[in-house]
Amino acid sequence: MSIWQRLLYLIGLRPTPGPRTYDISESLQVTLSTLAQHEGRSEHELIPDILAAGLTQYRSIDELWPKWETLSPREQDVTALTCLGLTNPQIAARLSLSPETVKTHIRSALLKFGVTRKTELRHILAHWDFSAWL
Repeated sequence: MSIWQRLLYLIGLRPTPGPRTYDISESLQVTLSTLAQHEGRSEHELIPDILAAGLTQYRSIDELWPKWETLSPREQDVTALTCLGLTNPQIAARLSLSPETVKTHIRSALLKFGVTRKTELRHILAHWDFSAWL
C-alpha cells in the first residue's frame, strides 16, 4: 500500500486499505470479454491498454481542441483534408485554391499545433473523424 493510500485510509477517506474494485455494467463486461478473446489476451491484461487509449484520447481532445479553434475555417479545411491523406494538389483542386495557398495554410496549421511535418499533424489528430470533409 502506498503512503498516500494509507494516509487516506487513516483519515477516513478510504474505507479499506486494500485495492479498490469497481463494478462494470453487464454490456461493458461482455464487450471487454469479446475484445479480450479477439485479442488473445486476458481481460486483466487488456484493461490498462484500454484505459491508456481512453486517457490519451481524452487528453488529445482537451489539449488539441483549443488549437483547432485557432485555425481559420480554410485552415481547418486544409488540415482535415491533409489528415485524410490528400496531397496538396488534390486539396487545391477540391477547394479551388492554388497549391501555394494550400502550402501556406498547412504551414500555419503546423505552427499552431506545434509540429513541423504533416505526418506529425496526422499522427496527433489520428483519432479525429474528418469524414465530413469527404
